[in-house]
Amino acid sequence: MRDFASQIYAAVRSSRLKEPFNADMVRRACPGWADKTYSVFLSKHAVGNGTTTELFIRIAPGSYKLNVLG
Repeated sequence: MRDFASQIYAAVRSSRLKEPFNADMVRRACPGWADKTYSVFLSKHAVGNGTTTELFIRIAPGSYKLNVLG
């Protein structure tokens, strides 16, 4: 999944993915992953999840931005 996270970060840096983003936007910017990956990965790796890396900041339900401090 490190590759998926790297693709999301690269898509934001290259402006292919605008912040805040949602799972559908990530799917368009980073195609080729399993459908469920898009809906689960963002929330699983959001600040406050308590168990995994905190790569994203939840702005609103289903809406995220990069956690540049994570």
